[in-house]
Amino acid sequence: MKFSIGDRIVLRQTGEEGHVTGFIGKDMLEVDVNGTTFPVYAELVDHPYLKWFTEKKTSAKRQLAPEDIPVEKEKLRPKRLAKGVYLSFLPVYRPNVMEDIVDVLKIHLLNELGVPVRLSYDVRIDHECTFRHEGVLHAFGNLYLHSISWEDMSRQPRFHWQLSDGSDTALAPAADVLRIRPAKLFEHVNELLQKNEPAFSVLLADEFHPPRPEPPKEKFIPRPASQIVNQPGRLHTEAPVYELDLHIEKLTNDTRGMDNADMLHLQMRTFEKYLRLAIVHSQERMIVIHGLGKGVLRYSVHELLSRTPEVARYTNEYHPRYGFGATEIYFK
Repeated sequence: MKFSIGDRIVLRQTGEEGHVTGFIGKDMLEVDVNGTTFPVYAELVDHPYLKWFTEKKTSAKRQLAPEDIPVEKEKLRPKRLAKGVYLSFLPVYRPNVMEDIVDVLKIHLLNELGVPVRLSYDVRIDHECTFRHEGVLHAFGNLYLHSISWEDMSRQPRFHWQLSDGSDTALAPAADVLRIRPAKLFEHVNELLQKNEPAFSVLLADEFHPPRPEPPKEKFIPRPASQIVNQPGRLHTEAPVYELDLHIEKLTNDTRGMDNADMLHLQMRTFEKYLRLAIVHSQERMIVIHGLGKGVLRYSVHELLSRTPEVARYTNEYHPRYGFGATEIYFK
C-alpha cells in the first residue's frame, strides 16, 4: 500500500490515528501519533478512510432542562355541537358539467348528551313508511341511519321520532315530527357550500323532563247535546269551538304570580273543557293551537288525546297557517 508524506494513517493493532512524516527504507515509515514520532512497518498501518465510514460513532444525548423542553402545540379540536340530540344531514354530490349537484343525503343521529338515548324513528313519504329504526345510542355517539334521495326530500318526507333517557326511565320521552320545506333545504345546502362544511344538523331535544303528574280522572259519560241543554235548572251558554288557541295570553290578561306549572294547568283545564264540549256536540274535527316552544304543552295535549276514547286520531303536521304549532283532532 503506497503512502505519501502527510497522509493520514491508522495503526492496525491499536486503532490510533496519525500521519506520515517520512520514509525509512523501502518497508518502514516514520509516523506521528498524538505528537510522538516513531518508525513503523508499512504493513502495520492502513489508510483510515475505511474505519471512518464503517465505525459507528455514538454521541451522548444532551439532557434537556425542563424549561428547554419544547411545548407541544395544542391541536385544533373539531367543533362540537351544543348539548342535545341532533339529526344530521350529509349531502353527497354528483359531478355535473356546470356544478356539482346533490344526489342523496346521508342521515345520522348525533347524541351530544352525557347519557345513552333510546330511539324510535321512522320516515314517511306520502303517508307510507320507507324506513324504521329502534335502538339505543350511547353517550356522545353517532349512528348512521339511512340515505334519502334529493328527489324524495323535495316531497317533504316526515321524520317521526321519539327519544327517551336510556339511564332514567322515569323521565318523560320527547317526540315530534320533523319536516324540512324545499326552500329551507336549499338554504341549508347553500350555507354548507359557503362555509365549506360537510353537513347541517337539526336539534331534536336538549333535555328530558319529569313527567307531569296526572290529574285525577273524572268519570265522564258523553250524552247527546239535547239531553244536556234541555235539563231543567241548567243553563248552557258555552258553545263549542273548532279552533282553540292555548297561548297563555289568549286565556288570561294577568299572569302575575303564575309559574310555568300554573300556566300549564290553566291551558290544560281550558283544553279539556272544550274537548268535552266538542265531544258532546258531536263535532267531526277540531284544531288546537299549542305552539312549539319546548314541547311540554304539545306533549300534554297529545297525552290527553291518546287516552280519550272518543278521539279517532290526531295529527301534528305542517300547516300553512300554523306551521308545526297546531294539532288537528278527528273524532269518532
